[in-house]
Amino acid sequence: MPRNAAVEAHHFEALGTSCSLFGVGVSRTDLVRGELWVRKLGARVTRFSDRSELAALNRADGEWADVSPEMAALLREALRAYELSGGLVNAAVLPSMLAIGYTRPLAEGTPIASVAVVHPAPRLVDVLAVRRGRARLERGCGLDLGGVAKGWMADRLAAQLGSNSLANLGGDLYAAGQGPGGGGWPVGFGGKTVMLRDQGAATSSVRKRRWGALHHLIDPRTGLPSNSGLEEVSVVAATACDAEIVAKTALLLGPGVATAFCAAHAQAWRFGR
Repeated sequence: MPRNAAVEAHHFEALGTSCSLFGVGVSRTDLVRGELWVRKLGARVTRFSDRSELAALNRADGEWADVSPEMAALLREALRAYELSGGLVNAAVLPSMLAIGYTRPLAEGTPIASVAVVHPAPRLVDVLAVRRGRARLERGCGLDLGGVAKGWMADRLAAQLGSNSLANLGGDLYAAGQGPGGGGWPVGFGGKTVMLRDQGAATSSVRKRRWGALHHLIDPRTGLPSNSGLEEVSVVAATACDAEIVAKTALLLGPGVATAFCAAHAQAWRFGR
């Protein structure tokens, strides 16, 4: 590939965050088509719309619900995230998120800070079952697919865009191929620029989505916002979803254990306190 090949770029707002798509040898039409895919799938997996697939599963009251192939795959990814994280990345934290006031997208207004009665989240593997075309969530439980959905979507979107592309969905990103200059894609990482090639990256942080003394990152062991001693963790891993899972797990573990966990599961990492 020629040095400094032309890069097509497309930026948009979706999933409650800023998104960017880049590609070498792709058209703007390809990137806009990628945006439409993000919007359509995002509308199906959000907890904030009563018309979404996820909302339908959350209100199924313990009954089996029909799900699309994409939703089934994402639910299985949530189960994988639970196992990889030792239970810390647990999609079943929705009741706790609602209890602390996170009932609507932050773009629609700051949540009213509150701490109602909260409980540790149930074990996801005990309350969620997925079969071909169907899923079941135990009565009284609720799912928020959050960052796992962003990472999962970034991995698939980069594959759709081609072998030399980058999909960044609110900081969960996958960089495919050698980039415009042949040495990878330049990505900001923990205050530095690193070159990624066929790698994912993600940052988990409690610094942005805050209201009062509360924030959105729930520790499933307590049902309360994390107070681990870490405020931000950035990770490079094999995929965007792996990076998201490892970053969130490390943040919840705190500085005493996070380094060992990242050493076992990440390619690079940086902590912020």
